[in-house]
Amino acid sequence: MFIQTEATPNPATLKFLPGKVVMESGTAEFRSAEEAEVSPLAARLFDIPGVSGVYFGYDFISVSKENQEWQHLKPAILGSIMEHFMSGKPVMGASSVLSEAQDAGGEFYDEGDEAIVLTIKELLETRVRPAVAQDGGDITFRGFRDGKVYLNMKGSCSGCPSSTATLKHGVQNLLRHFVPEVQEVEAVQA
Repeated sequence: MFIQTEATPNPATLKFLPGKVVMESGTAEFRSAEEAEVSPLAARLFDIPGVSGVYFGYDFISVSKENQEWQHLKPAILGSIMEHFMSGKPVMGASSVLSEAQDAGGEFYDEGDEAIVLTIKELLETRVRPAVAQDGGDITFRGFRDGKVYLNMKGSCSGCPSSTATLKHGVQNLLRHFVPEVQEVEAVQA
């Protein structure tokens, strides 16, 4: 098994491409070992000292670190990912239901803004999320109120030094261009 790695704009996060589907549908993010208990793979990665976050996309795994050098962490992470896929165990445990469906429950917007929200979601889905996934992260819609769009940044985007620029200069400008009602974009935690 050959696992590729890619740098992300966030120096504390690396993207690992195992050459296999990681999450058939949806995504999953873990910020602690306790959260990771629902995933055999995430739990295995959190057993490595220095791992501070794990994010699963369709065909990639983003791993975030704290206070360690990649040259020391990378071999252990690669080994854990390889061992997991060779074992045949599932990425997510049978009892887990983590995905975008769970995210949708926390959305907020006025009923009168539904058409605007649908346009915002379509732009995020078709233009923003594919580009952000290439950097090992994700951006999901959380809400819209008084001209402000609230987005949740996940994976390598969470805590990335360039995430503010991505939001303000990239996403905000795109949404303002296509949806005049949008005045501002802000990141929020899930």
